[in-house]
Amino acid sequence: MSITVALTHRTSYRYDRAARLEPHVVRLCPAPHARTPIVSYTQRISPKDHFCNWQQDPFANWNARLVFPERIDHLTVEIDLIARMVAINPFDFFLEEHATEVPFAYDAALKRDLAPYLVAPKMTPRLAEFMLGAPAQSGSTNDFMVALNRYVQENIGYIVRMEPGVQTPEETLTRGRGSCRDSGWLLVQMLRHLGYAARFVSGYLIQLTADEKPVEGPAGPAADFTDLHAWTEVYLPGAGWVGLDPT
Repeated sequence: MSITVALTHRTSYRYDRAARLEPHVVRLCPAPHARTPIVSYTQRISPKDHFCNWQQDPFANWNARLVFPERIDHLTVEIDLIARMVAINPFDFFLEEHATEVPFAYDAALKRDLAPYLVAPKMTPRLAEFMLGAPAQSGSTNDFMVALNRYVQENIGYIVRMEPGVQTPEETLTRGRGSCRDSGWLLVQMLRHLGYAARFVSGYLIQLTADEKPVEGPAGPAADFTDLHAWTEVYLPGAGWVGLDPT
């Protein structure tokens, strides 16, 4: 049985004088391939005197391009969406025979398609040292991906970080902690250095209170809440993009 939730995302800016804005691109529309069904989606922009053109980027995301013909003293972007929270088995997928165990290689045609997601920056000292301690590439692909995800989660402390931007893997490893976007980006770079296509994903984390407290284990959130979140996806032949959350 699924649970339907409503989410509102509001971003507001107010200026101390009328300002002329360059075109803005709003990237707050759920990805078409998201496994969580989106029942409805609405975007509202204030002031109303603007032009909006929906555009699809090379990664199949729908983005809203906003143009404001006159000077404005505020800008508000408000998103309302209704999502159906369905129970998903994260391991309910098929792997091509050659990819059931690691290490595996992408065939030439697939590798060309995945080229942007295989680009890794130059290896840095702390990242090289950290990867030496990572789980060995052997056995089941699923088991390895779970173990690599756990390795990051257990070694990088999770913090809420309000500063803009994403830390480099070297920064995250030096500090030993980071936000969800920092851990997610670290895992992306590790996977790429190992030869696996990986990408950074952003979205929402929605957690609801349980109807009853569990007999064992953590009790979970005391109240329903949602927040911005980030994680990693790795491309596994046969399964496609599979999500990994190192926080």
